Amino acid sequence: MRWENLSPGSEHSRADTALFGAETVTTRTFDTPEFAGITFHEIRARSIVNRVPGASRMPFEWTVNPYRGCSHACVYCFARKSHSYLDLDTGLGFDSQIVVKTNAPELLRHRLASPGWRGEHIAMGTNVDCYQRAEGRYRLMPGILAALRDHANPFSVLTKGTLILRDLPLLKQASEVTDVGVSVSVGFTDEGLWRTVEPGTPAPERRLDVVRTFTEHGIGCGVLMAPVIPFLSDRPDQLRAAVRAVAASGATSVTPLVLHLRPGAREWFTAWLGRHHPYLVARYRRLYADGAYAPKWYQRRITRQVHELAQEYGIGPARTETPRRIRAAGPAGPPAAEPTQLTLL
Repeated sequence: MRWENLSPGSEHSRADTALFGAETVTTRTFDTPEFAGITFHEIRARSIVNRVPGASRMPFEWTVNPYRGCSHACVYCFARKSHSYLDLDTGLGFDSQIVVKTNAPELLRHRLASPGWRGEHIAMGTNVDCYQRAEGRYRLMPGILAALRDHANPFSVLTKGTLILRDLPLLKQASEVTDVGVSVSVGFTDEGLWRTVEPGTPAPERRLDVVRTFTEHGIGCGVLMAPVIPFLSDRPDQLRAAVRAVAASGATSVTPLVLHLRPGAREWFTAWLGRHHPYLVARYRRLYADGAYAPKWYQRRITRQVHELAQEYGIGPARTETPRRIRAAGPAGPPAAEPTQLTLL
């Protein structure tokens, strides 16, 4: 691991500090049932507000990610590749070696108060989930949300975690002073598929309960139907079941996103596919022969089917009046007309 033997003032320490943006690294392993097998690397980061590369397809410019690695263990997660930059394993290591930026709230508050900051939208949960299980221990998000609220800075949160309900009061407070977008990721409702492909996440129905709760509190909450997994969750009856469940939860929008497989995630997902669905490996090679993304014709077909089902079930802005500031949104605003490629955790 790149940060082994890190000590203040050493040449090794200076190199690692430049690489990780960290001043101090502490490694803790917890053997409690809740965190069995998970190692936390606690760091004090030098920065927390990150600019998205200009070539990115993401519809936002700034992100905040208090964690690296994710115990949700989604086999398709595109963020797996980032673990290799730390000399950490992109497979099981990504699922169990969690980097925690313990000073994230104070860093964010400092950045928002700086003269050069112009109050741009900040997206959260677009790399790894900020409401993964580690958040229950470290409680970084309340401080982050409070900083955004106090500076009236617009932001959005995307999650597969039910822990976001803990911070509902803070989200409501923030909505009184700025624009807040809330989205939950539910790609499918097949419990058998969920148990193998997203083993560390709350069940799809529990995530839809989050949407119900937000709706009951007058908060518009959208669903990113992500990812739609070719040949495993894309049959018409599966898409219908998912959209019907999303509609029943009270979601104000549903946006389908087809699985994409970047390097790092591609290898891990392909290995999983070979173990669980070996008959699909050749079909995936053909479908993703041109790169990380499924062909445009396939993406458009899925998008059209889901949009037609959403119209049938009455999902959309006309279904209910969304509160003035808190709204259902993708990571940077209302879903675009064309499908945006995001991989969610």
